[in-house]
Amino acid sequence: MDWGALWAILGGVNKYSTSIGRIWLTVLFIFRVMILVVATKEVWGDEQADFVCNTLQPGCKNVCYDHHFPISHIRLWALQLIFVSTPALLVAMHVAYWKHEKKRKFIKGEMKDDFKNIEEIKNEKVRIEGSLWWTYISSVFFRLIFEGAFTYAFYFLYDGFFMQRLVQCTNLPCPNTVDCFISRPTEKTVFTIFMISVSGICMLLNITEMCYLLFKYCSGRSKR
Repeated sequence: MDWGALWAILGGVNKYSTSIGRIWLTVLFIFRVMILVVATKEVWGDEQADFVCNTLQPGCKNVCYDHHFPISHIRLWALQLIFVSTPALLVAMHVAYWKHEKKRKFIKGEMKDDFKNIEEIKNEKVRIEGSLWWTYISSVFFRLIFEGAFTYAFYFLYDGFFMQRLVQCTNLPCPNTVDCFISRPTEKTVFTIFMISVSGICMLLNITEMCYLLFKYCSGRSKR
């Protein structure tokens, strides 16, 4: 996956974000994308190769591995980052549409008194208000929902956030209860706890940003 392209896209969203939104984006890329790209692939690179079971029964090891790890941690984290990042693109699309409409009206001569040229429209500072406020707070809300859903999915799929040293399997074609051993369980547990903790920080930032947006909205209405 080209994470650089994702950064380039979301980097454009950054200039339309609140200060809390900019902090969220920084945390997302430094403590999640960078860790995922640089570190976790090394830790989970031997995930299936070093999954050792005390049986030579053909197919038993694969069945046990699939039972305890229905989806790779790395792939689930990558999927989580994609889902969490996508709502932010709604803001960029909204602003792009808003500026496109202004350019169209300017070319038709409807906004000649408001802007001198098209370049001025491009450089106009965007305020989070009106319909853009609703788009922005909706994107933050969906980010929060996706974070919570994936955190629950991790807990549900792996029976918690701690990696066990020994797992047992009784599924066919295993002849009996088979013991299987996971490579580097402590290191994987540390990375899992770290990623879940950062996800929790992102959820806290999302909640804080929603409260900030609601406070600004309510204070703005009270002044009218």
